[in-house]
Amino acid sequence: MISKNTICLWYDGTALDAAKFYAETFPDSAVGAVHRAPGDYPSGKEGDVLTVEFTVMGIPCLGLNGGPAFKHSEAFSFQVATDDQAETDRLWNAVIGNGGQASACGWCKDKWGLSWQITPRALTAAITDPDPAAAKRAFEAMMEMTKIDIAAIVAARRG
Repeated sequence: MISKNTICLWYDGTALDAAKFYAETFPDSAVGAVHRAPGDYPSGKEGDVLTVEFTVMGIPCLGLNGGPAFKHSEAFSFQVATDDQAETDRLWNAVIGNGGQASACGWCKDKWGLSWQITPRALTAAITDPDPAAAKRAFEAMMEMTKIDIAAIVAARRG
């Protein structure tokens, strides 16, 4: 049963591969129903995987194998709040190590072009610190990073 509000993500024939990767990598994630095309369509044939129902950290998603017409962009991303450096490293390395690409400030992109923000809770706390000077120091430290280094953020926040 599809949720009332589901995120639909467009893939070029690789929705099932992406869903399996997300289910293996992120907690509270799973692959659900796989639906095959009942007939030929512009980017596929009858019997090809058309859609995949899956969840990513409890968020219902639908992977649509719509073909090459549309690509993912940074305008949409999953933001993953991590509790410590080990979790940050594990998730970042999983995305990057599976054909993904590092970006800046905790952002990375998976091999399907979907953007992820691997964001330690310590970073969020630091850049929203009620002390504007502490928040600015933490923010400036973050701006120099690719993957977030929690120890460096904490040190910058303290001054």
